[in-house]
Amino acid sequence: MVSNPILPGFHPDPSLCKAGDTWYIATSTFEWYPGVEINASKNLSDWELVARPLDRAALLDMRGNPDNCGVWAPALSYADGLFWLIYTNVKRFDGSYKDAHNYLTTAPAITGPWSDPVRMNSSGFDPSLFHDEDGRKWFVNMQWDYRGAEGPHPGGHFAGILLQEYDHAKRTLVGPVTRIFEGSARGLTEAPHLLRHDGKYVLITAEGGTGYEHAVTHARADTITGPYELHPQTHVLTAADKPEAGLLRIGHGQPAGDSEGWWHSFLCGRPLPGLRRCPLGRETGITRAWWGADGWMYCDDPQDSLRPDGYTEECKEYRFDGTMDLDFQWLRTPETERIFSTTVRPGHLRLFGRESIGSWFEQALLARRQTGWRYSAETVLAFEPRDFQSQAGLAAYYNRHQFHYLFLSRDEAGNRALAIQSCPGLWPEGTIERPIGEGVPVPEGLLELGVDVDLDALQFRWRVPGSEWALIGPVLDASVLSDEGGRGEHSNFTGAFVGMAAQDASGQGLPADFATFRYWNRNAAG
Repeated sequence: MVSNPILPGFHPDPSLCKAGDTWYIATSTFEWYPGVEINASKNLSDWELVARPLDRAALLDMRGNPDNCGVWAPALSYADGLFWLIYTNVKRFDGSYKDAHNYLTTAPAITGPWSDPVRMNSSGFDPSLFHDEDGRKWFVNMQWDYRGAEGPHPGGHFAGILLQEYDHAKRTLVGPVTRIFEGSARGLTEAPHLLRHDGKYVLITAEGGTGYEHAVTHARADTITGPYELHPQTHVLTAADKPEAGLLRIGHGQPAGDSEGWWHSFLCGRPLPGLRRCPLGRETGITRAWWGADGWMYCDDPQDSLRPDGYTEECKEYRFDGTMDLDFQWLRTPETERIFSTTVRPGHLRLFGRESIGSWFEQALLARRQTGWRYSAETVLAFEPRDFQSQAGLAAYYNRHQFHYLFLSRDEAGNRALAIQSCPGLWPEGTIERPIGEGVPVPEGLLELGVDVDLDALQFRWRVPGSEWALIGPVLDASVLSDEGGRGEHSNFTGAFVGMAAQDASGQGLPADFATFRYWNRNAAG
């Protein structure tokens, strides 16, 4: 039995692929490193994180990328004994331009090794690669038009879907570029995928943006270059017409299947009860699909498989034994040795204090996804701050202007103190608030730091190991760590993380050591 979302928390833009008896889903990671997350399943219900392929500078370097940029909409396929991964590295968000560079990497196994990338083009984002029955390969992507409404295309900035052949022997795109689809009336047409069924070419796109009007649109044609006619329903998957549904923001998916059956992936969002805010970001779901007598694909209603109470069972304790668990990611940089080590101090994660929390270049923040509406996290910190410029602690983080951070530093008298920095969606300036001023004096030695999130309420706590927990600071707004917080749903589309951080504004890289990290989700009963 499938319970949606199958990948809770930040897992957007799911590309569904089957190889042998195993299903794979690749999802976007945006500015989080390593790039692309791939989960695998034998039964479509139980999924395991198996790879983060873009793990070296040759494949991905996002230093300087703004929030919400980086790796958009990967497309995973399997053909000719290889896994093929198409991905975009978006370098700009605001303004009329996007600067979206598209690449291809391949591997003989899902765990790699992944080849150095082939640069495909930069004409738009959300590309994919289609392997036709005759062995030819076709690259499709949306085209971005900086002229917007002043341009000639009805979609404005979203100037339709382009098609070009790819020659893998030459490692380059070849032949003419053809515009094959302008989209439906909903607009914002992106994320194209192609498949072939009963002699027809079926084009799948995402439309309506990243918010509550999102949708999956199908069209088909007799030849790969079109013309493409719209599906009788136009939007095969959407929740725009179901504002009270449990799964909202449904869109951006990909069908896959064979003689044993077909399924369709999609992204979705689950707003907090009574709030139009999704701290879990855009999550991944799947639903059964089938081919009708008219030759079109149809899908079951995803709402029929919704998880109750927003609860996903998860309880993990991480120990740092010389390796880094795949659950953890960091921001932008491929030079991991500059921000952390799992071997310098055995049994600990060492973070080297770098730039400020929220930096677009080099910050030491290792974090994992929030996967439930209610969760707790704890860590054990060993840190001797030099002064107020050196900090380390526990952060609940969405982006540079949406975070809450409990950190250890020193006050003006030179005493160790725990304080809180909070940036509750103050865009664009990103000015921090300090809910407890200079902080709370704490003794020397180890400290345990904790955070509890209940829907839209976040409370930090601390203790000396072996003593009772003490609350610190006021209850903070957890809902601001959401797609709809800060700039809002069409400008934010990642998800909330929680993890360990360290900064050293003096530039000396003062280290902080973390002995363990624990995370668990709680249900409504606690």
